[in-house]
Amino acid sequence: MMRSRMAGSTLLRHLEPRLFSGASAVRGSAAAGGPACSSLLSRATASEPAPALVRLFPVRMASTAATPAVGGERGQGGEAKPSAAGKEATASYWGVPPSKITKEDGTPWRWSCFMPWETYKADVSIDLKKHHVPATLLDKIAYWLVKALRVPTDIFFQRRYGCRAMMLETVAAVPGMVGGMLLHLRSLRRFEQSGGWIRALLEEAENERMHLMTFMEVAQPRWYERAIVLAVQGVFFNAYFLGYLVSPKFAHRVTGYLEEEAIHSYTEYLRDLEAGKIDNIPAPSIAIDYWRLPADATLKDVVVVVRADEAHHRDVNHFASDVHYQGLELKDTPAPLGYH
Repeated sequence: MMRSRMAGSTLLRHLEPRLFSGASAVRGSAAAGGPACSSLLSRATASEPAPALVRLFPVRMASTAATPAVGGERGQGGEAKPSAAGKEATASYWGVPPSKITKEDGTPWRWSCFMPWETYKADVSIDLKKHHVPATLLDKIAYWLVKALRVPTDIFFQRRYGCRAMMLETVAAVPGMVGGMLLHLRSLRRFEQSGGWIRALLEEAENERMHLMTFMEVAQPRWYERAIVLAVQGVFFNAYFLGYLVSPKFAHRVTGYLEEEAIHSYTEYLRDLEAGKIDNIPAPSIAIDYWRLPADATLKDVVVVVRADEAHHRDVNHFASDVHYQGLELKDTPAPLGYH
């Protein structure tokens, strides 16, 4: 016990000049300068960290001390309003300034949720009528399960295809994320590669999410529709998660049939657009940049490319299920990458 106290006293005696010399100098100057310098000291200590802490944590505390210099104005309630300089400093916090991304015509890139190299032209020539005929018992269960799920959707949304598309995409973005996550964890546990399937499924999830971001610009959901999304997503995520753990081939088959239903829904959407039952408004700017559509593209063009994406996801998931049915693992068969 005595040795610990002696060691602590020795350490404090060596560190005291380094830790408190700066603070002592400031206090000494304030005492010599009178009330004005005392006021200056109070403002400095309120806005700057103690010199001792700066010496102990130079990088973190130096960044904190520099923050007020670019903090911006104060609002009516006293909260800080970030200025342009503050935003720039925050973006380059670690000393790496953000790269300036422009389009091909030189105009600034306005999106942060995706980059120009993640855009693509959808393959609208893909076969939209392909259908996997259910052969096994699991296939039939998956097929009729999806058909049963379509009934309440048709009753609730009827022909409001904008809102239907939003609901559809909040569900359609779940399987890719769940499958990619479970394959990712499996790859980590088993120290094995995935054959590209992790990336393929996560790209599918991201693509479905971009569908949702697009249709959010077309139709704004009501409060009760948002509540339904919360309930449906919570139930579907957990059900699909458990289903994928039990039988990946069943889970992928369900997703394949869900995508077939999505193709059917978007085909009906197109028919109403062509018949004039739904206004063919200009395409949202996010869709024009994401799918590289022409500047004068319309909602009809957006629905066409989204339907092509769903057809691609249909083929990927039926293919993944077929791989499992053959007694193989997904890692043994290269994933169909390069579409997005």
